[in-house]
Amino acid sequence: MRLLKADQLFRKVIEGGSKKQSRLLGLDVGSKYVGLAVSDDKNRIALPLSVLSRTKTNISLMADDFVTLALHVRLLVGELCKTGKLDDMSYTYWDENFSSKCVEALLHPLKLHDPVETKTMTDKFAAVCILQGYLDNMNRELRSADNSEKQGDT
Repeated sequence: MRLLKADQLFRKVIEGGSKKQSRLLGLDVGSKYVGLAVSDDKNRIALPLSVLSRTKTNISLMADDFVTLALHVRLLVGELCKTGKLDDMSYTYWDENFSSKCVEALLHPLKLHDPVETKTMTDKFAAVCILQGYLDNMNRELRSADNSEKQGDT
């Protein structure tokens, strides 16, 4: 796995040149669970995907799940790299401060009674918040750069 700057990863995905557009994976990594979100095919909207239980015994299975998608792996990088299955993938870090707290505040009015369901929803939608923040920022920067180039041409 190769660490890239946030904008480098986004440009690599957008300008990849492959017939099939790459999608991005966002992770909310916790000590017990990993919330997953995936971008739409235009890399503009983050969608909830699932929540994985993080254990020593399933790290290889998690690597299999990430073979086609990548983005935010900060705490899992070392363990995932040890599997050798993700060597050709790139990733970046994105600030996830307060993502879970934000989601908890949004879910509170729903009065979810099952603590497992609440935790699962929180982790899944925290990953959505992280990925959506990344997508919004990168798309804004891309539009700004494109507008600057167009203005320079006139």
